Amino acid sequence: MVGVEVAVEGLTKSFGSQRIWQDVTLTLPAGEVSALLGPSGTGKSVFLKSLIGLLRPEQGSIVIDGTNILECSSKELYEIRKLFGVLFQDGALFGSMNLFDNVAFPLREHTKKSESDIRKIVMEKMELVGLLGAEEKLPGEISGGMRKRAGLARALVLDPQIILVDEPDSGLDPVRTTYISQTLIDINAEIDATILIVSHNINLARTVPDNIGMLFRRHLVMFGPREVLLTSEEPVVKQFLNGTMIGPIGMSEEKDEAQMAQEQAMVDAGHHAGGVDDVEGIVPQMKATPGMPFRQAVARRQERVR
Repeated sequence: MVGVEVAVEGLTKSFGSQRIWQDVTLTLPAGEVSALLGPSGTGKSVFLKSLIGLLRPEQGSIVIDGTNILECSSKELYEIRKLFGVLFQDGALFGSMNLFDNVAFPLREHTKKSESDIRKIVMEKMELVGLLGAEEKLPGEISGGMRKRAGLARALVLDPQIILVDEPDSGLDPVRTTYISQTLIDINAEIDATILIVSHNINLARTVPDNIGMLFRRHLVMFGPREVLLTSEEPVVKQFLNGTMIGPIGMSEEKDEAQMAQEQAMVDAGHHAGGVDDVEGIVPQMKATPGMPFRQAVARRQERVR
């Protein structure tokens, strides 16, 4: 079963007089992995919370499985939320529960399944995220990467069609971030879910998603297939993906023409601007682990960009 498409149109969100973003329009293709990028403070996590109805934008629509969640009843929203699995930034595990009970929690709270059925499902999901053998450990006894994977297993136990992942690399070193990235690719291959990752990790952005979006200065700058974004000459997209000082993004998000000119002059004089050199072509995308099903999302994306 392919994941559900999420169609967002004209979305605007503010907190009091502070506009977070406005007129955001994008479609998360069913069964594909998408990533939403942007500097810190651009409202990426606010966008995730809006998709599941935890925050309510002032304008626009969010259509999921044919229902606009900004206009539906609380009962309809409850049913829509059953389509989602969410990996929170900190894993959000209960410190007093072992990993098995943490992962089993949604099944015990929201279903009437027997303990034998719950055990079967939990062990299946823990195997999928590489945590078999760790089910009796407490969150405080394992690494940050393992806690992330346990949170991901818990997000999967109700068989979601849409998975939201908030900063999966937060607090992790580059190696463990790569393992989390591989796990997300494998999950997409296994269950064909629609996945949205919020991140500002450059390596993850280049190698994991089928589609990439970029938030900056309260707007969605671009959203589209990786082939388009990774070769874009849009200044803010190019700067972000290269991790360099040269471009519109500054320490306080925005910078003026004078600062941009000064930084360019420094580079022209031989100073290094940080980040990586421009990459020729498109960085290869991560593939599913050998033995996993072929990831159908790749074929669907390639069909769209022909």
